[in-house]
Amino acid sequence: MVNSQVLVLNKSFLPVHVTTVKRAFCLLYAGIARAVNAQYETFDYESWSRITIERNDETIGLVDRVIKVPRVILLLAYDRVPKRRVRFSRYNIFARDRNCCQYCGRRFSRTELNLDHVIPRSQGGTSTWENVVCSCHDCNRKKGGRTPAEARMRLISQPRKPAWTPPFSPFLQDARFKDWVPFIDFMVDVSYWNTELLEE
Repeated sequence: MVNSQVLVLNKSFLPVHVTTVKRAFCLLYAGIARAVNAQYETFDYESWSRITIERNDETIGLVDRVIKVPRVILLLAYDRVPKRRVRFSRYNIFARDRNCCQYCGRRFSRTELNLDHVIPRSQGGTSTWENVVCSCHDCNRKKGGRTPAEARMRLISQPRKPAWTPPFSPFLQDARFKDWVPFIDFMVDVSYWNTELLEE
């Protein structure tokens, strides 16, 4: 239990890190952080240790009592947000291309799209932002192992690395605990959609 995860927020209530229960209690006890409950109320160590424990609450045993495990803590003096780079991932490529096939221009669900190398790998094309686009299954088959010019197909827009910041970072891969959900904007299946692709 002491090594399970706790979400760390900056003083603007934005997720910045994940730590262990043990570290979270150290920060609480030292007065560096406050525990946060589901109603966004904050508690110092003393007030948190006096909270009534419900039947399903996770707890840690102390010498003279048990104390509820905080799943979210708020850093009192930290207001920065970690710098994030745009991950080269399926999710971000589909977001950049707005789930539109870059050859026919139609919008599809992610399951109906492929990633296509504009210059095929067989011709020396690389897996980079500037050479990978969304394509529907039909356009992907039609293009085959050719360049758009060779296949007499036109790209709707030239692929490039997006300038926007991703809305989550690697430590927020999913809401591991229900207490995290209010602090995380949305969930995706990052095991597939947000796994960073290798640039070659």
